[in-house]
Amino acid sequence: MNEYQAPTEDMLFALQHVVGVQDLAKLPAFADVGLEAIPDLLNEGARFFTEVVSPTNRTGDTQGSVRNDDGSVTTPDGFKEAYNQYVEAGWGGMSFDPEYGGGGFPWVIGIAITEMLTAANMALSLNPLLTQGAIHALAAHGSEEQRLKWLPKLISGEWTGTMNLTEPQAGSDVGALTSKAIPQDDGTYRISGQKIFITYGEHDMTDNIVHLVLARTPGAPPGTRGISLFIVPKFLVDDAGNIGERNDVSCVSIEHKMGIHGSPTCVLQFGDNDGAVGYLIGEENRGMRAMFTMMNQARLAVGLEGVAVGDRAYQQALEYAQERVQGATPDTPKGESAAIIEHPDVRRMLMTMKAYIEAMRCLIYLNAQAVDIAHHHPDADGRQAGQEMADLLTPLSKGWCTDLGNEITSIGVQVHGGMGYIEETGAAQHLRDMRIGGIYEGTNGIQAIDLVGRKLPMRGGDVVKELIGEMAQTVAELKDLGLTELADRIEYSATDLTSASRWLLEKGGGATNDGLAGASPYLRLFGTIVGGWLLGKSAVAAVGLKGSGEFSDEFLDAKVATAQFYANQILPQIHGLLPAIMAGADDLYAIPSSALR
Repeated sequence: MNEYQAPTEDMLFALQHVVGVQDLAKLPAFADVGLEAIPDLLNEGARFFTEVVSPTNRTGDTQGSVRNDDGSVTTPDGFKEAYNQYVEAGWGGMSFDPEYGGGGFPWVIGIAITEMLTAANMALSLNPLLTQGAIHALAAHGSEEQRLKWLPKLISGEWTGTMNLTEPQAGSDVGALTSKAIPQDDGTYRISGQKIFITYGEHDMTDNIVHLVLARTPGAPPGTRGISLFIVPKFLVDDAGNIGERNDVSCVSIEHKMGIHGSPTCVLQFGDNDGAVGYLIGEENRGMRAMFTMMNQARLAVGLEGVAVGDRAYQQALEYAQERVQGATPDTPKGESAAIIEHPDVRRMLMTMKAYIEAMRCLIYLNAQAVDIAHHHPDADGRQAGQEMADLLTPLSKGWCTDLGNEITSIGVQVHGGMGYIEETGAAQHLRDMRIGGIYEGTNGIQAIDLVGRKLPMRGGDVVKELIGEMAQTVAELKDLGLTELADRIEYSATDLTSASRWLLEKGGGATNDGLAGASPYLRLFGTIVGGWLLGKSAVAAVGLKGSGEFSDEFLDAKVATAQFYANQILPQIHGLLPAIMAGADDLYAIPSSALR
């Protein structure tokens, strides 16, 4: 089993020549941050995550995290040491506010670094992922006193954060939660209740854990309207930032999961005794707004898992296909055998993995850059445009990319043949780890509902129309370069996106069963088309860079070939999705629930 090798050249190409990260230097927030250092950052990140983090991936899978009799949790060998080096190097804080100890880099650069961390060890990466979400929630909704008290050590990684939403009776329906928060005379609250599926809810890697917990105050309205958000630390902290007594929160158990074994997924009990001390974030009954700030950032990072784990599976499959000799092709000399990479079917699998990964990477980076623009553009209209783009792309990033992550890791097993089904090769771990991606942070069905119910109707559908207009510009550039077939494929697919979007808007989007029935195939169609468009942009950039010396001609030719493969082999799939989108809901309900067998 090979160690992960960060694809820094592909990452740099996507950042600089597809997404255009250098344009962020025009924003005052990033004018002096040093974007010219991106190549050096990526190269150092590649060294660090390959040498320090990647070797812990297999250990984490085979050992898993263990809950001890006293309720503490021991993470796998090497996790604590690798995490401490990650903290010392400052990787986790590089894209946060310098006022609280961050490095001030754009979020899109932080996402690129997170790609390497996630590919190196997805289970370990979930700890910083949840911490970053907590940072975003506190930065956006906490008081200045709370930001000063909690953010510096969360940003540095000295402390970690968690997200506490789910309860046994309240999964996707968060409004059904029953955890209680009773106000106290000193301004604190006493939190009681049980939360499940809490990633890194207990562990041995840091001195403190800052839980963000959803709960109800007395007399709160029912449903999501009556939910508040609280800071509930594992250990209480005094005004000087010193850790004090243990709070009334305990790990009851950890889950035994299909994958991500190194990540402890905890059942947490708040308030076994007098109630856990909690501090209200913002106003009572406004917790969902704050939590969605956290969740939207997490959804982008979860979508990134499809890229990262998919890429690691691809690297391993490619190496195996180059080494495994089996059978003959029509061109193999008589009496000899060929490496399986020479077989057309294996080549199709590898090219499918490669093309999807490159398309997803461009989408995730574009989404992250839109977040940077939404937060930091000096002009209100610019911030609004960035926010609309981020809102539209987030369900695609989370839903499409994790669906593809599942497919790509499955293809990786298939390339290995029978050896892929044997745990010792490590191919199956990628598939098992990745399977959670389409489930947590809002199932992919919920992402599809969000897309048709909230994102497609923005400005009466004009946000989608404007994105289709950008596709038309790329089509024109491809035609000018003589890449007519590639241009035509993208143009035809954009026509299908227009038709599907118009039909769903006419049917009421997420307000009708017909609209909801078309949501999942619409997300797949939308993501596939956006992926083709972004690879079209990649091809335009590659042709323009030929002879510049920045990248080898072989590398640039491969970018054009990958875009053409995607256009010819993957984009045609969307034409079969259009009838499914427009079929309505009748077929789904033709058999009564009681008659389903």
